[in-house]
Amino acid sequence: MSETGNKVGLDNFDEEITTSGKTGSSETESATAQHLEAVFDVPVTVSAILGSSMMDVSELLNMEEGSIIPLNRKVGEAIDIFVNNRHVARGEVVMTEGRLGVTMTEIIKNES
Repeated sequence: MSETGNKVGLDNFDEEITTSGKTGSSETESATAQHLEAVFDVPVTVSAILGSSMMDVSELLNMEEGSIIPLNRKVGEAIDIFVNNRHVARGEVVMTEGRLGVTMTEIIKNES
C-alpha cells in the first residue's frame, strides 16, 4: 500500500477495509457489509470547507446580495472534509449535472 505520512490514496482504500486477503472479492465485500450493517442508519454530519475569512461585524453588515467574500484558499487548492467535526479527508470541488459536489482525493488516517 502506498502511504505518504499518515495519508492513504483512495486507489488503495479497498485494501484497508477488506476483512480477508481476497481484496475485491464478492465474499470479502459481503463480509465487510455485514460488519458495518449496524451503523448504516447512524446519522453523521459531513462538512466540506472551501475556505475561511475574518472580517469585522461592520463589514458583514455592509454586504449585499452578490457581495464577494475572499477566502484563504486559491482556486484548485484541496478542500478539507470533516465528518462529525473530525478532519477525515481532502478533496476537490466538482460540478455534475449543474450541481456542485465534492470528490475525495485523499483519506487522512489518525490525524491528531
